[in-house]
Amino acid sequence: MAVSVELPELGESVVEGTVARWLVKEGDRVEVDQPLVEVTTDKVDAEIPSPAAGVVLSILVAEGETLPVGAELARIDTEAAAGAQPTAPQPPPVAPAPLAPVEDGPRATPVARRMADEARIDLREVPASGVSGRVTKDDLVTSVASAPPPAELVRPAPAPAAPARGPAPRGRSDFGHYALQEGDRVIPMTPLRKLVADHMVYSKQTSPHVGTVAEVDMGGVVAVREKHKRGFRETQGFALTYLPFIVHATVRALRETPRLNASVVEDAIVEKKDVHIGVAVETEKGLVVPVVRHADRLSLAGLAAAIEDLSSRARSKKLSADELKGGTFTVSNPGRQGNLYGFAIINQPQVGILRMGEIVKRPVVRTLDGSDAIVIRPIMHLALSYDHRAVDGAPANGFLHRVRTLLEEAEFDL
Repeated sequence: MAVSVELPELGESVVEGTVARWLVKEGDRVEVDQPLVEVTTDKVDAEIPSPAAGVVLSILVAEGETLPVGAELARIDTEAAAGAQPTAPQPPPVAPAPLAPVEDGPRATPVARRMADEARIDLREVPASGVSGRVTKDDLVTSVASAPPPAELVRPAPAPAAPARGPAPRGRSDFGHYALQEGDRVIPMTPLRKLVADHMVYSKQTSPHVGTVAEVDMGGVVAVREKHKRGFRETQGFALTYLPFIVHATVRALRETPRLNASVVEDAIVEKKDVHIGVAVETEKGLVVPVVRHADRLSLAGLAAAIEDLSSRARSKKLSADELKGGTFTVSNPGRQGNLYGFAIINQPQVGILRMGEIVKRPVVRTLDGSDAIVIRPIMHLALSYDHRAVDGAPANGFLHRVRTLLEEAEFDL
């Protein structure tokens, strides 16, 4: 019996992948879960395992080809012996639906060819680094970024506008249009940038976003971290950051406010049983959001270890597809580059995302021995974006207040 090997989902916003290298050849004997092929995407690189034991009957996609999720990569004969020729006639290999047809001109991956067509770029002028001399999307982006705009995209400065003749006709607004000017540089969006853009637009169109901000005195957390950071590094092998404290408090608050650990499904609100926290990580290819599974079952040290592991493997492109799926709430940490706070866009189909601000020493008023006094404290602003279809203001503000309380009490056990 022939078993099909298909390209699986490799992340919630990944719709296609490129075959980087076959690890087997036709006629090879393979075992269940043995890696068959390496596939690269704009978010992760992954090895696709064999779904069954048997003999590789046919390989249907060449190295360097790009194909959509669900496309057939190969077939495994579960009944044939190793090295044996198949007895039944095989159907001719069928190329995945979106693969570009054979045509004259320079060789290029389908993604690169589509991007070049959209940007009107001559592929013959782009140095190729792909398999068999193919132009890849990275070749295209590098070439465009390092060169002036193509001649056909450069426009001289516009002539002075004619005097206005009254308001534009209704429905004929030119809002959003931009005419290229001399010296402008045209940089095609990468497939990842396009996917992110589509997802963000979809989220804003789908969810009525509402934001609320809390000012958090992080003095207790700072003290706990300072007390334990040296011993933590010695025992765990990596630095203790503030992110695990935020995630730990978030998880506890989600357990008390399940409406934030939910999704809107048609005309119903589904409150999730499990708490899986997505943690935004910036990589050289862009933002990815690996997921800490069952975050409510982990201690602070366990969360720190899980976040460190996922972040490291995200940056080295070693995440599996499953590690990018199934988040029920997201925490975003944009780093220390001088931000007070900001509202993140909800990661669909979740209903909330919490964005950290930087920790800054600020003068605040505190009551000391019955009198008000101005003291210097480490302050962080936490900004919650939530979907008003599922969450009203009271529970959303209650959730954020609870996160703040847990952080200010700083009762963390390492």
